[in-house]
Amino acid sequence: MSDDDQLAEAFEGERNRLRSVAYRILGSANEADDAVQEAWLRLQRTEGIDNLGGWLTTVVSRVCLDMLRSRQSRREDPYAEVADAATVAGDEPGHPEFEAELADSVGSAMLVVLQTLAPAERLAFVLHDMFAVPFEEIATIVGRSPAATRQLASRGRRRVQQPDQVSGTGDREIVDAFLLASRSGDFERLLSLLDPDAVVRSDAAATAMGSEELITGARAIAEAYTGRAVALRPAIVDGAPGAAWVHAKETKVAFAFTVADGRITEIELLADPIVTVPARVELVRRVRRPL
Repeated sequence: MSDDDQLAEAFEGERNRLRSVAYRILGSANEADDAVQEAWLRLQRTEGIDNLGGWLTTVVSRVCLDMLRSRQSRREDPYAEVADAATVAGDEPGHPEFEAELADSVGSAMLVVLQTLAPAERLAFVLHDMFAVPFEEIATIVGRSPAATRQLASRGRRRVQQPDQVSGTGDREIVDAFLLASRSGDFERLLSLLDPDAVVRSDAAATAMGSEELITGARAIAEAYTGRAVALRPAIVDGAPGAAWVHAKETKVAFAFTVADGRITEIELLADPIVTVPARVELVRRVRRPL
């Protein structure tokens, strides 16, 4: 058997699992097949893979994340097939048998709830809660820290378990209070809103723009951000309360906040144009008080 044949056989051994992952992330059988096919094409161009299953899961997940973000930026609704997925006959043209089986196993109601999650939130929840992928591995896919990735999955879990409850209201108030305290130079208020072990991380693009790569500890962060939020606007980043620096109608830096137990535990500055796409950042046009 040639090397190409061995590679193809190994990939086929992973195909069904990869389709399951992609279907749960995307909610669409056709798009799931496209994501798996893209993984196969990339595999053919890659050498020296030690963990084939892990590598393929990462690639499929990244492809799915890009598809979700692209779909969201175009405000598409690809879920017409989801409502009836659980009752589709396996031999119906255009609907392979695996789709009906997966819809049965996931539940059409959950698929509908999953579509309300932000792309990274949905991916983190699906990979961790349904496929037991460690947060450290998911973090490399979504471009966030393991702690922030854990928070993404936690938010997704809460919304899936309690779909009728609006989440994040308290987090929004905490982030807004941080921005107000920063702008007004209220050091003590900033300190009270931060977890003692809070961290601020900046991606490579934000660091190149002058941000510190890493700030650790509540006091150091409060000192760094006193009087600094003048140009920041409240925003939704990956479905969670955050902030954005907007210049010439373009989002230059997104500020992703992680809040736990009423305090800010992490702030991530995202300036990479590939990561900080419009689908991830939605400006909040109305807030209770001006910042």
